[in-house]
Amino acid sequence: RMCAVFGGIYCLCHSVQCLVVDKESRKCKAIIDQFGQRIISKHFLVEDSYFSENTCSHVQYRQISRSVLITDRSILKADSDQQISILTVPAEETGTLAVRVVELCSSTLTCMKGTYLVHLTCTSSKTAREDLEPVVQKLFTPYTETEIENEENEKPRLLWALYFNMRDSSDVSRNSYNDLPSNVYVCSGPDCGLGNDNAVKQAETLFQQICPNEDFCPPPPNPEDIIIDGDSLQSKASESSFIPEANSETPKESASLENPEESSQ
Repeated sequence: RMCAVFGGIYCLCHSVQCLVVDKESRKCKAIIDQFGQRIISKHFLVEDSYFSENTCSHVQYRQISRSVLITDRSILKADSDQQISILTVPAEETGTLAVRVVELCSSTLTCMKGTYLVHLTCTSSKTAREDLEPVVQKLFTPYTETEIENEENEKPRLLWALYFNMRDSSDVSRNSYNDLPSNVYVCSGPDCGLGNDNAVKQAETLFQQICPNEDFCPPPPNPEDIIIDGDSLQSKASESSFIPEANSETPKESASLENPEESSQ
């Protein structure tokens, strides 16, 4: 947001088709987007998934198991139906990992009223279904006509479920990529962390490499103190045009204001 306020340019809805690399310097001088448009820059920050298979051929990725559910009520028994719940389910067997559960209500604008959106995440040991389905079965009940009639069921009903695995590139070293130009910097995708600590740390490291003499994320200025170049020029012009008007009185008019009687004589 601050970058946009101070003149940063964003190319939205553009995907990267290829990098244009100079043969002599071996630096990237431009990218070609999906429209065939060339975008030129001195530095390029690229998310890992944009690289070709050849560039990533020696990279060893970890995997993340994920599941997205829609349920009919909250896991947490509470009076309010507008809440966000975070639950960690510890590992039960050797070789399995703890599963983090994040439940979002409709007030987060992620699901319809009367339903809940649930995310389950863990580091993969097998497929996402094998890693997460035991936890889903423990916390939720399949949505069937039999269960609908059973009003005494205390578990939330599972309305919809999706399981998938995604790669975790957060711990991949830059040296693992093949023939990467020196002015191309790699950003990883999401990791298993609940917050954004790893992403912020990575952003600070990349920022210091590109702008070593600048402060990383300094406190934003007061909005009233922000002066855009165009605005400052206009304000200077208005001030210079205002000063002569303030001193446009003739000596005779000034005298009449100070001593009206002398002026009438």
